Amino acid sequence: MMAIFLIVTSFVASFLTLFSGFGLGTILMPVAALFFPVATAVALTAFVHLLNNLFKLSLLWRQVHWPVLLRFGLPAMAMAVPGAWLLARLSLLPELGNYEIAGVTAEITPIKFLAGLLLIVFATMEWLPFFNRLKISLRWLPVGGALSGFFGGLTGHQGAFRSLFLIRAGLDKNQLVASNAAIASMVDIARLIVYGLNMKLLLAHVDMSLLVLATVASFAGVWTGTAFLYKMTISLIQKIVAVMLYALGFLLMAGLI
Repeated sequence: MMAIFLIVTSFVASFLTLFSGFGLGTILMPVAALFFPVATAVALTAFVHLLNNLFKLSLLWRQVHWPVLLRFGLPAMAMAVPGAWLLARLSLLPELGNYEIAGVTAEITPIKFLAGLLLIVFATMEWLPFFNRLKISLRWLPVGGALSGFFGGLTGHQGAFRSLFLIRAGLDKNQLVASNAAIASMVDIARLIVYGLNMKLLLAHVDMSLLVLATVASFAGVWTGTAFLYKMTISLIQKIVAVMLYALGFLLMAGLI
């Protein structure tokens, strides 16, 4: 049952993240934490997340918009380092409160509450007509990249912030998805180095066959998603991003993920 649950989660989350630019790590980590110690769950998720992004990039690399990758990706990669460092400090703060729902204990922590609040703010911006008409010049992309990378290192939800900037950078849908994957890979590598995830810990608790199946399922999610990519419109992707931001934000603030 555990294996099936993790494999299905990897597939669905990977399918969703192809369009929104985020979702795999956010969904997979709390599910993995139901079955493994948190440190192991983080290691498993980070491993699958990075390989998933690299596989996605192998399918779409020709569509990468290189000016955006350089102007946005390099600052994002650099700022992921101080973000990850700050995470270690904030994680030492006491929780704000906890409660039980359906037999599950929800813990509201400062870092979860902050991340959730920021996501809701950005989701609200997604619906405002002014921001829907807004176009971001390439000269402002380094600022967006720095913010995205910093919050990626701080909360692990780099994709949500990244998508909000890139979706207004004048890219078509294929360039958006491909550039998202390339930048995500850069940030993943930076924060994995800072987090210092011990892969021996992962191998000690997780059967290699499960790790391989979860990774393959995430690849299948990407492959399936590419079949729908050409039927999607930028406006539809924007709506999907906004809905997922609201849902994720409220769940984080409530301490449910």
